[in-house]
Amino acid sequence: MPGVKTLIPIAKPVLDQADADAAARAILSGWVTQGPEVAAFEREFAAAVGAPHACAVSSGTTALHAALLAVGVQPGDEVITASHSFIATANAIRYCGARPVFVDVHPDTYNMDPAIVDRAVGPKTRAILAVHQVGLPCDLDRMLEIARRRSVALVEDAACAIGSDVRVGGEWARVGRPHGDAACFSFHPRKLVTTGDGGMVTTRSADIDARVRALRHHGMSVSDLARHASDRVTFETYPTLGFNFRMTDVQAAIGRVQLSRLPAMQARRRALAARYGALLASIPGLGLPFVPDDARPNWQTYTVRLPEGRDQRTVMQAMLDAGVATRRGVMCAHREAAYPRSSWSCGADRSCDARSGPCPHLRHSEAAQDRTIAIPLFDAMTDDDVDRVARALETSLGVGGPER
Repeated sequence: MPGVKTLIPIAKPVLDQADADAAARAILSGWVTQGPEVAAFEREFAAAVGAPHACAVSSGTTALHAALLAVGVQPGDEVITASHSFIATANAIRYCGARPVFVDVHPDTYNMDPAIVDRAVGPKTRAILAVHQVGLPCDLDRMLEIARRRSVALVEDAACAIGSDVRVGGEWARVGRPHGDAACFSFHPRKLVTTGDGGMVTTRSADIDARVRALRHHGMSVSDLARHASDRVTFETYPTLGFNFRMTDVQAAIGRVQLSRLPAMQARRRALAARYGALLASIPGLGLPFVPDDARPNWQTYTVRLPEGRDQRTVMQAMLDAGVATRRGVMCAHREAAYPRSSWSCGADRSCDARSGPCPHLRHSEAAQDRTIAIPLFDAMTDDDVDRVARALETSLGVGGPER
């Protein structure tokens, strides 16, 4: 229709002929499930993040599930994490039969508050599941100190953080070079590197890596790749209960192409984020992303905090009417029907029994969900796209001229 503008989506993966050619290569090879392409993707991913071991799985969720099991999380255990994260974070804990213990986030970074994490550790705590929120690394130095002092495992939910850097012990390191026990990634289409869906677990522990590899393939004692490569007849055994968490070779072939683009993606996203920062800085009351000195985000998502008193849904609808897609702030699992009060504990106060209404100890998490929105950011965005999004946001907030 005349005058109708093309919608600027919230995200758009980088997929082209090179990805199609890689998928075709895997298809035509005749080996399409957890074979040589997966093994190559694992080696290349490990090298890219500086990890001794990397194990590919079927999704970021299965990466979290397998990693928690591999570090020893069992039914009846507790795992400390953020409610303010995609629901898969908490779900993975419950899949293990364990109980999530939710802690609040910093109001500036939306990452878990280490001081509350420290107080939340109890006799049943088996692990801390630390989230790098929308690609912004958490305070990993503090999380590591707490985990070591309290003798609990540390698993990083790095689903959104491929390509991010964090300063640990005074030195910069790529997220995924595990300083704790394991780090878990997602290759969903919203991420910088996508395989359609898929995940990866990185670790410095050969034992944890071996456990994840067994869990992803029904607990099998030897991989299909090893059996087919052997010149001796090999019979597999199943000494442990496992799952079907395998990645396909088609996905892995695409992932290898995607991974090669990561440096260029990072550079483009940094430029886009800088442009947003310059354009939006003058909007009264608008909160821009805060990046602490010890973190370098990959800018998977650009999140802004709306001025006090502005209705999230109204602003989002006005932007959609102007042809700009947005998403609400990151969800809080404890507010969902799948998480009745009996299914989780409050890390700030174990006696807290807020069965209805807001939880007073998760107020920053709830405010972040209610008052922030994610605006479009993806590699193919042009500077004109960024300008148009900024104007639409200004107009939806009643400042600046009309969106054009």
